[in-house]
Order: sequence, then C-alpha cells, then structure tokens
Amino acid sequence: MSESAGHRLIAWNRELIAAHERLRAALRLARESLDGEPPARDLLLYCHGFCAALSGHHEREDTGLFPALAARYPALSAVLTNLQQDHRALASLLKQFDEAMRSSAPLTPHLDGLAAIMESHFQYEERQLLETLAELDLDAEPRSMLGPL
Repeated sequence: MSESAGHRLIAWNRELIAAHERLRAALRLARESLDGEPPARDLLLYCHGFCAALSGHHEREDTGLFPALAARYPALSAVLTNLQQDHRALASLLKQFDEAMRSSAPLTPHLDGLAAIMESHFQYEERQLLETLAELDLDAEPRSMLGPL
C-alpha cells in the first residue's frame, strides 16, 4: 500500500538505532565539554540536553513502544521488564548526575558511569529487539514511541 493511500511504513529497527546514535552523539558533546571543569555554560547546556533526551527516550519507550510490543509479542515480556528496570536505574543515575552538576562535585565519574550503563543497555536492547522491530507494523509517529530526539 502506498503512502498516498494512508499507510506509512516505518522501519522501527532503523528508528531505534538512529535514536541511540543521536543519544550517543549528545553524550559525546557532554563529555567533550568536561575539559573545563568546573562546569562551563556549554557543559551545563550539553549535559542538561543529554539528560532530557535520554529521559524522554526512555519515558516514550515505557509508555509507547514497549506496551505496543507487549501486546503484539507476549514472548518479549521478560526482555521488556529488563529494559524497564534499566530505565529506572538510568533515571537514578541521571538524578545523581543532575545533583552533581548543581554542586561542586567532579562530573567525569558520573558521566562515565552513565555512559557505561547506557551503552550496555543500548546493546542489550538492540540485540533483543531489532529483529522484532524490523517486522513491526505500527502506525505511529517515531517521536511518540522513541522520544523527541
């Protein structure tokens, strides 16, 4: 069916990879801005932007993409539960990072920890979901499922 007929085909696997790549790029910018501790204005801008993007991505997955996957693929239940647990752990790390940005604490260890957990989470998510997402037929906007990245 063509787009003009009202059906839109989205390659959800590519959308997820693209979202992860944008988050990795935002993290790189935040890391590069750490050279001038104490935090420079750019650091705060990049770090707040990264934190908001990562939080928004996970919130949209939890409220949009994951319920859609759970409804269509019940066998993914354990994987989706694991991913949501990762989201909660990352949210806690983001909160700690935000608190560090507001204080005089060194930021590099917080950002390094976030980066490690985020990358592990992304790799697990891609290993577990890309094949399913490649065949997912879901009529929704990518932003509503993956966040406003």
